[in-house]
Amino acid sequence: MADGPEEIGRLIGLMARLPGMGPRSARRAVLHLVKKRSQVLLPLAEAMKAVGESVRPCVACGNLATSDLCPICANPKRATGTLCVVADVADLWAMERSQAFQGRYHVLGGLLSALDAIGPDELGIPKLVARVTEEELTEIILALPATIDGQTTAHYIADALPELNVTSLAQGVPIGGELDFLDDGTISAALRARARV
Repeated sequence: MADGPEEIGRLIGLMARLPGMGPRSARRAVLHLVKKRSQVLLPLAEAMKAVGESVRPCVACGNLATSDLCPICANPKRATGTLCVVADVADLWAMERSQAFQGRYHVLGGLLSALDAIGPDELGIPKLVARVTEEELTEIILALPATIDGQTTAHYIADALPELNVTSLAQGVPIGGELDFLDDGTISAALRARARV
């Protein structure tokens, strides 16, 4: 009875599984939800039920949607011949917020990782290769993290598509960034990717 009734303990246990939440944070969140039952808890429960029943991955790209195709894949104006490959849906959403890319996407669902036994089939890379032919793509833009797993995944995809123009996002100094606050790897990458002013 340390966490109140059994139902509360179960909810705390489930909340503690969320990213960034530990048992203490989950306990505080659940107590707040119970305290604000009508304003927060009940609307949250309804919203979670609606998402659980209606949201699913887009059959083409892996984005989240309420129908077979997400709005991006269903939009004929987005069929530009360019496909942006991202690791997760959150990365796709970040790209969309920038409004800099007007093509379509492919969500891998993670990155290649020998340590975690995640191979090409777990990420749907064969589906990506098939899309190149089906959609008559001319360029693949790899918008993957600048990590070892991200670079491994990028090299694997580039090797799997030798006939295609495979590019990656530039890496280096962020807008507003000061050199004194950057790590050595970022400075090296920025120096290699320098451009004419």
